[in-house]
Amino acid sequence: MSAPLPAIVPAARKATAAVIFLHGLGDTGHGWAEAFAGIRIPHVKYICPHAPTMPVSLNMRMSMPSWFDIYGLSPDANEDEAGIKRASENIKALIDQEVKNGIPSHRIILGGFSQGGALSLYTALTTQQKLAGVVALSCWLPLRKSFPQAAANSVNKDMHVLQCHGDADPLVPFMFGTQTAERMKSLINPANITFKSYRGLPHSACPEEMVDIKRFIEKQLPAIRDE
Repeated sequence: MSAPLPAIVPAARKATAAVIFLHGLGDTGHGWAEAFAGIRIPHVKYICPHAPTMPVSLNMRMSMPSWFDIYGLSPDANEDEAGIKRASENIKALIDQEVKNGIPSHRIILGGFSQGGALSLYTALTTQQKLAGVVALSCWLPLRKSFPQAAANSVNKDMHVLQCHGDADPLVPFMFGTQTAERMKSLINPANITFKSYRGLPHSACPEEMVDIKRFIEKQLPAIRDE
């Protein structure tokens, strides 16, 4: 179940903020680290952890990097509740590690793509760590029936969320994205949720989206004056 150390894009100068970004099913953190290196902001450290390898029910129990098991992609599919909660605790520990390294949690953005985006939303809504925001790409809110109870005393009620989704996504349908945004608006301050769609984009990212992500990070994690 153990995974290799995260791929890291260090800050160009003293790191006073961080982005922790979780890849999608079957992927690793390396590609996303390269993507963030292309939009890096000098005072921000980017951490792209790798999911442990496990058998995935959706893919005939083949072993691959996965944050938790996925049984199906339909809205009524059963979910791996224990696995999602366990993965979320691991991400909270990663946030704690950055806090120990000197970056306060309110200077940390959590994000992810697809399964990683789902885990980032769930973690932000259930953690006691106050975060700067969430970047949720081509994803959904897992264990959605556990909310709003799970988020009732969330410290992140006023966090900013950037949600992005391609309108030609064949894997995680665009409708899942819009429904997730609506659900999120009922759980946190709706004025702080931005949903962006990308015409013709399948289940992937695009340069326009990366520019939007960079702008969001710059806004939520501004440089500190004495840097």
